[in-house]
Amino acid sequence: MKLLLTSAGLSCEAIRNKFLQMVGKDPKDVVVAFIPTAADPEKDKWFVKAATNEIEELGMKLVTIDLKEENKQSLEEKLANCDVLYVNGGNTFYLSDWARKSGFDSVLKDFINKGKVYIGTSAGSILLGPDISISGWDSSWDKNIVGLKDLAGLNLVPFVISPHFTESERHLLESKIKEVNYKVIALTNKQAMVVFDTEQTLVGEGEPVKLHGNK
Repeated sequence: MKLLLTSAGLSCEAIRNKFLQMVGKDPKDVVVAFIPTAADPEKDKWFVKAATNEIEELGMKLVTIDLKEENKQSLEEKLANCDVLYVNGGNTFYLSDWARKSGFDSVLKDFINKGKVYIGTSAGSILLGPDISISGWDSSWDKNIVGLKDLAGLNLVPFVISPHFTESERHLLESKIKEVNYKVIALTNKQAMVVFDTEQTLVGEGEPVKLHGNK
């Protein structure tokens, strides 16, 4: 398992270097499957272009895959020749809905089990935890625009990422984590959590965010 769970992608040198190390190949020989689907409901999609620019600037080949246009078989075929899967941010509820409808949820597990690299940005990081409800804990965060009833995540990691952390969110997070049975890892925009098999390591800039009452 090689996961790079971020708030804001390859946002600093330490995260970029860790990504290149995880891939372990010459960038020009790397094919990245990029999934922007979560951004569909967002009016301003600047962060999609920013993410694709980061990959292309490294010299890697980018293949864009929209989950709305795929099914399990087509996803398996398209991902077969890809080295990296990059799931970008946006609305987490919307992303989870399409991950299930398209069969991406099961295809992703197979992809990861082959030792390939997964990058999540914001919603793409939250998706891999046991639960996605954190994305709507604050009224200014994601709205459940698809009326999703089952808020289970893909449960590939035993914790939930809280992206884009600022100190103004501390009280909310520390209050909410008392109500859940999983650990919450808050990341600033220049931090990422690396999961390599069973080992978990924080990379990026700044000290780890310590939340009182965490599991």
